[in-house]
Amino acid sequence: MTDSAPPDGLPATGGPQPPAVVPAPPREATEAPPLKLWDRMREDPQYAPEHLALEAVRRLGPEAAQWAARARAEQPGATAETLAEQAVRKFVNHARLSGAVSGAAGLPGAVIDVGVLAWTQARMVLHVAAAYGVDPQHGDRATDLLVLQKVHKVAESARLALGVAAGRERAGALFGGAGGQNPLGKVMLRLGVRLAQMAGVRAAKRIFAKVVPGAAIVLGTWANSSATKDLAVRSRALYSQRGGAAVPEPRRR
Repeated sequence: MTDSAPPDGLPATGGPQPPAVVPAPPREATEAPPLKLWDRMREDPQYAPEHLALEAVRRLGPEAAQWAARARAEQPGATAETLAEQAVRKFVNHARLSGAVSGAAGLPGAVIDVGVLAWTQARMVLHVAAAYGVDPQHGDRATDLLVLQKVHKVAESARLALGVAAGRERAGALFGGAGGQNPLGKVMLRLGVRLAQMAGVRAAKRIFAKVVPGAAIVLGTWANSSATKDLAVRSRALYSQRGGAAVPEPRRR
């Protein structure tokens, strides 16, 4: 005699029950800026830092919020300072490895290196914000990034530049980019200088380190790590004063 099927909406009984599903940790965000962001920055190098900051908050803010929630659940006694230290240590190591493995590849290699470094630093800043209970998904974090990374001296000018970059981003989506109007080498050099400024590394030294084989590993590792540590100090000083509120859950898309 066979068992009858359970009524709709009720679980079957008598058989083994599947184990409870434990949510997996979120996938690590890309280690480098996404390709669409590279295209946007190449087409508009003057506002490359602003484009990077906007995309970082959109793409990396939810990751930082998830990390903070998971870290607090796994370490209920951990203080904000402890979580911030963990985030800083992680991303300083990432920055150091970025300088060590990127290799000498001329001007394009230098641009990629400083772009990846600026992106890694943005991840660190957003994680530090989340550690102190500051929402890493809020649009104001893009302003913070530009001021902390010394692209702009004050928040007011950073917000104005972000507004211009956002407008150009929308115009590019509607009408297409303006790529091809300038020689690629000139665009790459300008983009490299802007990203190097954002990453806190002098462009001339980074480009020299990329062009001279062997120098990149030594100078790149030191410069990436040093610039990122300096940024970490500024970030912790800022967010330790603002912290206290719970970080909202990552927004559903």
